[in-house]
Amino acid sequence: MDSLLASALLDAARSRYLEYKTLGERALAQCHDSALAAVITPNSNSIAVIVHHLSGNFRSRWTDFLTTDGEKADRNRDEEFVERLVTRDGLMQWWEEGWTVCLNTLEALTPDDVSRTVTIRGQPLSVVDALYRNLTHTSYHVGQIVLLAKAFAGDNWDTLSIPRGGSESYTQELRQR
Repeated sequence: MDSLLASALLDAARSRYLEYKTLGERALAQCHDSALAAVITPNSNSIAVIVHHLSGNFRSRWTDFLTTDGEKADRNRDEEFVERLVTRDGLMQWWEEGWTVCLNTLEALTPDDVSRTVTIRGQPLSVVDALYRNLTHTSYHVGQIVLLAKAFAGDNWDTLSIPRGGSESYTQELRQR
């Protein structure tokens, strides 16, 4: 792959991951502590479970990303989905641990790495495919966190994007910059 294109791809991936991290943190900040382990239906996941799973996924996928299988032998994925009581501090520790591994690994990738192949659960994937795969997984779960946090915050929710009815003024503001 062309070095300039590979560099642009890595920059875009880093930027998107940081956007999802910020989005998740802004949603978590609006969620009352008592709602972190709440579920909306018996078969759904709480915010705490989603954060624990996302952290476990990050640590497994991004630790030694280029040299070892992305599904680490010491990961117990099923355990990530067990409901548990958690403090906000504990939840944010899981969050930060996972994101730190992810972002540090992304920062260390070079344009030459983009043409490499990695393995996840024994399946060879291009680095580009592994990046896209994990980025979509991340966006899926951060979206769940946002939805749950919004539902639990109710009328106290501060929108994280363009407010309803605000598209035109937002577009005008962008054009004036």
